[in-house]
Amino acid sequence: AQALPELEFFNGLGGFADDGREYVTILGPGQSTPMPWINVVTNPAFGFQVGADGGGYTWSVSSRENQLTPWSNDPVADRPGEAFYLRDEDSGDLWCPTASPIRDEMATYVARHGRGYSRFEHTTHGIVADLSQYVPIDDTIKISRLHLRNTSGRIRQLSVTAYGEWVLGPSRTASATFVTTEIDSDTGAMFARNPWSASFGARVAFADFRGHQTDWTGDRREFIGRNGTLASPLALVDGH
Repeated sequence: AQALPELEFFNGLGGFADDGREYVTILGPGQSTPMPWINVVTNPAFGFQVGADGGGYTWSVSSRENQLTPWSNDPVADRPGEAFYLRDEDSGDLWCPTASPIRDEMATYVARHGRGYSRFEHTTHGIVADLSQYVPIDDTIKISRLHLRNTSGRIRQLSVTAYGEWVLGPSRTASATFVTTEIDSDTGAMFARNPWSASFGARVAFADFRGHQTDWTGDRREFIGRNGTLASPLALVDGH
């Protein structure tokens, strides 16, 4: 069972922990915040925002004009443009360390918003997942650290998949036609460019799995599937 923190000023969904240094949201079965409760993590040149469900979006220099992943301009739904997936390669079970985009309606999700970081905890399928996200004080990069602990008492074969929708502009609709991706031959990282951006066209965005990635695609339809959703991406549901 997932151990839940004791919180100060708990309102049924969230409260303070660690002497007020964290605001912690506990989403139990059937619970959600009335609107996105977010944390803004940024330094002068780079940042991201993320809500209690996970997801969020990332920007460089300008949070409006140079979104790296999409901002959901929706006060209620907060559709994610970034996601992490866990898949049991033996059983085919698929889930997320956050409450979005795949939500187990019977499970509990804990989100911790602190100064300069957000952290997400979720236990299911005998796996304790702990995802921490932050931006270094003096670097233009978003770092996500995912810790997994096996409590099932048996050997597990899991895969981890990261998903992000490139924007590289003020909106995905405006820039999607111009974004190009390639795999860097030296590092294996994915590079993304939007040369049609007047102010940021010379910049290069990148995504990397610390060099341990085994497969990439820059084709959204290949991953999600035609008319598919992030809650049931074709590439992971069918195991390929």
